[in-house]
Amino acid sequence: MHISRNTAFIKSKAKELGFMYCGISKAEFLTEEAPKLDEWLKKGFHGKMSYMENHFDKRLDPTELVPGAKSVVTLLYNYFPKEDIAGNNSYKIAKYAYGKDYHFVIKEKLKDFMTAIHTEIGEVGGRAFVDSAPVMERAWAKKSGAGWIGKNSLLLNKQSGSFFFLAELIIDLELEYDGPVKDYCGSCTACMDHCPTDAIPEPYVVDGSRCISYLTIELKDEIPNNFKGQFENWAFGCDICQDVCPWNRFSKPHNEPAFDPHEQLKSMNKNDWQEMTYEVFNEIFRKSAVKRTKYEGLMRNIKFIRENPVATNSNNE
Repeated sequence: MHISRNTAFIKSKAKELGFMYCGISKAEFLTEEAPKLDEWLKKGFHGKMSYMENHFDKRLDPTELVPGAKSVVTLLYNYFPKEDIAGNNSYKIAKYAYGKDYHFVIKEKLKDFMTAIHTEIGEVGGRAFVDSAPVMERAWAKKSGAGWIGKNSLLLNKQSGSFFFLAELIIDLELEYDGPVKDYCGSCTACMDHCPTDAIPEPYVVDGSRCISYLTIELKDEIPNNFKGQFENWAFGCDICQDVCPWNRFSKPHNEPAFDPHEQLKSMNKNDWQEMTYEVFNEIFRKSAVKRTKYEGLMRNIKFIRENPVATNSNNE
């Protein structure tokens, strides 16, 4: 049958293109997510990311993005590095930003994917997404059995942890659908306990306005003083809730040369970061996601950390 054959082709092509997982779910309104998203926005957990308030219906209904959509193909792409360069004595950047910006790398693969679908199956309408439109990626990943949503709100996979990018193909092609997997977080609260800014006030809910990733990347204003001494040297993004997650002991290094860090980045000490010039920034982060915060933003973050070192807790002394 065509549906079965087309599904098998899509899954095998995903593997050939280097994706670590491919799951498929029916393109339909995300009934379960609608009230959760509404409540999250009402609580102001999106901080100054006002774009999160836009396109509410499009976020929940894939047919609003792709008329006639029948399937959402979820893809996971590994970025776990061979070497963790976030040393304790220097400033740290999130692992996803070590190498070339994932948008470029994965978009190319998705373009090849769509071309292969057209060649093999015929005229299929649809769009490819990689963190670039109002798509509730984790909800679709969960529906397609790619993993479950953890207490830190990230997608967790039993075999691979959470250090991977999510991407989707929303297409008007009927396929065989996968089902969700169960939640394996159990009674673990490691991500909640270790978050220095208390950005996970309750399981499965993240207050984005308190998250170090938001404060160092999305926030364009000055960093509020109530976060003094809480950044633990994170200058761009933060991996704490992933680093402490027990499921990430199963993470395996990626095979994507584009994600390897710039040689200079590996050996930088605090002084190198503090004295970084605009030219050096452009050289090291030329095609990196770090460009999102711009040179001025990165320097603002470093200055905030330098002037507000981690406070020692006198109760533990």
